[in-house]
Amino acid sequence: MPPLITLTTDFGVRDGDVSVCKGVIKSIAPSAEIIDVTHLISPQNVREAAVVLSRTLRYFPENTIHMFVVDPGVGTARRGLAGRIGSQFVVGPDNGALTLVLLQAEQNGWPLEFVSLTESKYWRAEVSSIFHGRDIFAPVCAHLANGAPLSAFGPVFTNPVRLPIAPVTRTENGLRGEIIFTDHFGNCSSNIRAEDLASLSNLTVKVRGAEIGGVVKTFGERTPGELVALINHVGELEVAVVNGNAQQRLGVQVGDKVEVIST
Repeated sequence: MPPLITLTTDFGVRDGDVSVCKGVIKSIAPSAEIIDVTHLISPQNVREAAVVLSRTLRYFPENTIHMFVVDPGVGTARRGLAGRIGSQFVVGPDNGALTLVLLQAEQNGWPLEFVSLTESKYWRAEVSSIFHGRDIFAPVCAHLANGAPLSAFGPVFTNPVRLPIAPVTRTENGLRGEIIFTDHFGNCSSNIRAEDLASLSNLTVKVRGAEIGGVVKTFGERTPGELVALINHVGELEVAVVNGNAQQRLGVQVGDKVEVIST
């Protein structure tokens, strides 16, 4: 199988930035297959990138190389990294985008290895201070695809940046968490997971002043336009509108509190 490289960025699809990164990769590693995860991360939203990476990396074949570039600190002293998380390689800015993947690794016992990108011979000859995706991360991905070891790119380090994670807390009669992601459909995912609810019953979910009775398994259990709470495809408690948009209806924002009451 040819080497596989994925791209997760906030570049959008209008300006050509994605295509030049692919061109750089193909110029160095012509046999590499490139898959677009998404280029529609909200601009500079590292936390959103962290959620997307945590939902996608583990579904790819072993030794897939994942380039992620949501990089508001580009050109500053922030570190560039290449690493291995379990069976997957990662390349991008060390700015917290790997926070949730690192948590998954710790929970599952996946091995971790990281190096700082300091060996400029693996970069493009001319490096823009504001486009490391093209000039550093893309060529490093390509050299990895060609078989270069992680150790070639720079010194080992063990403390990648992590974003603060809001915990799920127990209350007198349930749980309190927060919204961590809203998707294309306007569904609003929380940091409360299915296993957090296992010991609770007769649930009411509260968010932005709305109260939703019960947690359903499918959208089809409720009528179109009705608010529902359910466990989504990655095991998170989610608030949605059947055939509608919960984010728009409720005005939900990432960080809004979610309360689960058990009676």
